[in-house]
Amino acid sequence: MNLCADNIVFGYHPSQPVLRGVSLTVSPGMVTGLFGPNGSGKSTLVRCLTGSLHLQSGETTLDGQPVERFSPRALAQRIAVVAQDAAVAVPLTVEEVVSLGRYPFSDVWGRMTEADRKAMRAALERAGAMALSGRFFNQLSGGERQRVILARALAQETPVLLWDEPAAHLDIAHQLALYRLARALAREGRSVLMVCHDLLIAPLFVDVAVLVCDGNILASGIPSASLSAQNIEAAFGVPITIHRHGENGVIATGF
Repeated sequence: MNLCADNIVFGYHPSQPVLRGVSLTVSPGMVTGLFGPNGSGKSTLVRCLTGSLHLQSGETTLDGQPVERFSPRALAQRIAVVAQDAAVAVPLTVEEVVSLGRYPFSDVWGRMTEADRKAMRAALERAGAMALSGRFFNQLSGGERQRVILARALAQETPVLLWDEPAAHLDIAHQLALYRLARALAREGRSVLMVCHDLLIAPLFVDVAVLVCDGNILASGIPSASLSAQNIEAAFGVPITIHRHGENGVIATGF
């Protein structure tokens, strides 16, 4: 299921565009990494891809159909989002938070089925959050909350996953587990988009690296080309020296 942005322009104020004619395709079987400095438009682009923002021009489509033609329920059955910031003061248990991922599939009474419970257990397991079952969400650490939010998105069992800084608050072990999960989901035929600030490890796990700067796509392609020293300096304004590890991985020195 292809999710595409076609020459989209968006600004929270008409005279101050955040995205300036951005085109992007999130394809099945691929992990797309979205990189760029703070304020470059990455999170706004994710919100535009979900249809939650009204574009000034351009179009966002899901399998060729404009996303605004889908009902919120139909869209939630196809796209799962891990937002950048999750509400902390939520008086729900971990299971109740993850169960929200099944809401798009529930009947009018919101009753849970065995299929729902199976999906929740599988999501908690894949997100490395099974041990958190029974605890309250507002009593978890930042990294633990992030894994629960990831489990909620996995419980939706959607063909498209949009993760906005999913590695935030995660330690190195859980970051690696997250990136490996993204690769596994792509092998299953899912379309995965991750917003990343990590230029050291994340490029090892993405198929396509998209570098965003000032509301434009500066580079898009394999990580070794998109995340070149020249492109990173142009985007972040920091001269660096890059030593490559393998085809995609980068280690940056000389800041």
